[in-house]
Amino acid sequence: MKNIIYILIASCCFSACEMEKYPLDAISPNTFFNTGNDLRLYTNSFYKTLPNAEGVYNEAVDNIIKMDLADELRGTRIVPTSGGNWVWEDLRNINFYLENSVKCSDEKSRLRYDAIAYFFRAFFYFDKVKRFGDVPWYDKVINDQDTEALEKARSPRTEIMEHILEDINKAIEHLPTEKTVNELSKWTALALKARICLHEGTFRKYHTEFNLPDADKFLKEAVNASEELISQSGYKIYSTGNPDKDYLNFFASHEAIPAEVILARGYSDEFQVYHNLNYYTMTASYGRPGLEKRLVNSYLMRDGKRFTDIPGHETMFFTDETKNRDPRLSQTIRTPGYTRIDETETLVQEFGSTVTGYQLIKFVTERKWDTNQKDINDMPIFRFAEALLIYAEAKAELGILTQNDLDISIKPIRDRVGMPNIDLTKANSNPDPYLEKQYPHVSGSNKGVILEIRRERRIELVMESFRWDDMMRWKEGATFTEQFKGMYFPSIGSFDLDGDGNIDIHIYKDSKPSLDGKSIQYLKLNSDITLENGESGSILVNPHLKKVSDENKDYLYPIPIQERLLNTNLTQNPGWNDGL
Repeated sequence: MKNIIYILIASCCFSACEMEKYPLDAISPNTFFNTGNDLRLYTNSFYKTLPNAEGVYNEAVDNIIKMDLADELRGTRIVPTSGGNWVWEDLRNINFYLENSVKCSDEKSRLRYDAIAYFFRAFFYFDKVKRFGDVPWYDKVINDQDTEALEKARSPRTEIMEHILEDINKAIEHLPTEKTVNELSKWTALALKARICLHEGTFRKYHTEFNLPDADKFLKEAVNASEELISQSGYKIYSTGNPDKDYLNFFASHEAIPAEVILARGYSDEFQVYHNLNYYTMTASYGRPGLEKRLVNSYLMRDGKRFTDIPGHETMFFTDETKNRDPRLSQTIRTPGYTRIDETETLVQEFGSTVTGYQLIKFVTERKWDTNQKDINDMPIFRFAEALLIYAEAKAELGILTQNDLDISIKPIRDRVGMPNIDLTKANSNPDPYLEKQYPHVSGSNKGVILEIRRERRIELVMESFRWDDMMRWKEGATFTEQFKGMYFPSIGSFDLDGDGNIDIHIYKDSKPSLDGKSIQYLKLNSDITLENGESGSILVNPHLKKVSDENKDYLYPIPIQERLLNTNLTQNPGWNDGL
């Protein structure tokens, strides 16, 4: 049976209350925190702060696009009156524990469970720094009489990041080395440290407007953390030797595969803890998600050559554009020959479920789990592939990447799907012009390989909610303003989407025709579908919605008005006018 700590949290979880109250209504620090079991029960409550399944798969921006656009893409964000993720209860819960765990005389247990608290405090503050930049640092519980703390100004980002490093290093030192997919270990802490340091190092490198020092210091920390994880943990890329199924089956596995998954959130039919992935990908209820055209174009050919170097790739029909591509494409979206797991009937994409025509299948499990809120596969939060990608990217950004580094990082990821490795010399001697347009800030002698690592990261981690943070740290928000597109159609009329000789879709202009065929999907032009050139071209998604990127403010979120009224020492982020 699964070791599903998240499922069991409900029976022992303690929710944080208001800032001036104890975080645990039923617990007094005078009677608790005496044994290792007390500490274990309390620290179990911290796991609820990790992303749930929707927080993993419900990705948007320019990887997976939907019928509507987020405020971040439309430039319609405003300074909120309250909320806006300026929430501190989880931090108080952690600090309350750390102030009281010293009462436990079992030092071995205390060090272990304190390490969990330090991990989650680093996790908490990393999220706050990504969102707001400078934030107040609190390492103790604040009561309602502590005016100095309650009216504290924002601490500099540089100071917060040093505290984060201190906390995560404590977690690394004292967490156990045994690997359990639903509980923290030393390896989880190293994975978080690598993620934090890559983000901060690249943010400081590309966001020169903030004048943040020591970008290389954080990139080196990212290298060191990922290198230790790679060399000492024993994790590997999951593979059974089937390049056309392994990537798909890895994410559809009901139980997280411990060879590669470092930490997952558990789900279970037995405990009736479910998520909504299957239903999300196969109904119109959740915005009809689909891959965006530029991402589809970014998948290489199976021999490693660039699809976008092929003359006429822009006007290839679906059956041609999906031939001989990186096998992860056909394991991420429905392509010709697709069947559900444990079934033999071939299926084409359903345009009622995908706004681009590129219908998602990553994480999709068997048909029996298609009911709303009834899916059970575990959701990876940290996995080994990310650590490999971090190692390669950090070394490339530092200018110290070698072919051997690529052989131990990118190659295992590509080996799973039978793709050739990145060739360092070739990549740098001939940077991909298609990627150059998406990432105009990349320059230098390692430009070509940085672009290729970004390609690899985007493809390998799609639908795992990394894209927004990646584009923010790379300072590439302007890329989001380009028109989102989907599948190409040479005309209106009838189309065979899988090459079996039967009509699957008919695009009509005026009156709906009646054609022979049981499962033909009818789409009315400029109602159900809009094409780029009127009656031909790529699908246009949300063409009526203007996208805006403001380079002067959009890389940080605003501080809520109410918080600035309560604490007049809080400054607002650049470019956000709240009238105060």
